[in-house]
Amino acid sequence: MIKTPTRDQAIALAGVFQACQLVDKLARTGSIPIAQLSIEINSLLEQNPTSTEAVFSYGDHHAASNLELGIETIQALFRDKYKNRNPDSLRYVIGVMHLQRKIGKNPALLEQIGKGIERAKAQAEHFTLSHDNVIANIADVYQNTVSTQRFRIQVSGGANHLQQTTVANRVRCLLFAAIRAAILWQQLGGRRWHFFVFRGHLLRHLEALQQEAR
Repeated sequence: MIKTPTRDQAIALAGVFQACQLVDKLARTGSIPIAQLSIEINSLLEQNPTSTEAVFSYGDHHAASNLELGIETIQALFRDKYKNRNPDSLRYVIGVMHLQRKIGKNPALLEQIGKGIERAKAQAEHFTLSHDNVIANIADVYQNTVSTQRFRIQVSGGANHLQQTTVANRVRCLLFAAIRAAILWQQLGGRRWHFFVFRGHLLRHLEALQQEAR
């Protein structure tokens, strides 16, 4: 029997879309709110969560509140309101899903990533999640692991922004967070064909999460 998508899968998927939407915004404008960046980095560093919601819970807000941008992005896509928007973030989602499958088949690479993230987490305890040192460390882990894959995500945006080291490092952190959410989505049973077969089920979960956030 084919199982319909769960609430947890919808949360993880919103995490993927939100991180990719933030990549697009950062690449085009050169900045995103520190609060949103911290949510993404926190989700990446949370390697042993007690629940799916715990991955995206940060500060005084629970997952539904922290993932509003991701929820709205999926809703717009599923309801065909995405046509006039920048298509790059959807391209990033597709690329992230592809990388997630490649990385998931490489235990040695996963172990290397895990160790790198643990080091970054220890460092974050001495600074803050959004501190430049922590971000640079995570970006370095990304370059030494994810960026070694044959397939690489090409980020489009303002060259004057992307050439800045701080912006480039933040982009890598966000892509890392998107891959982490995609791995979680897959671990929870999420599959690409769910987008087509179970669109209605996913939308209902997302609408319920949106109500929780209010």
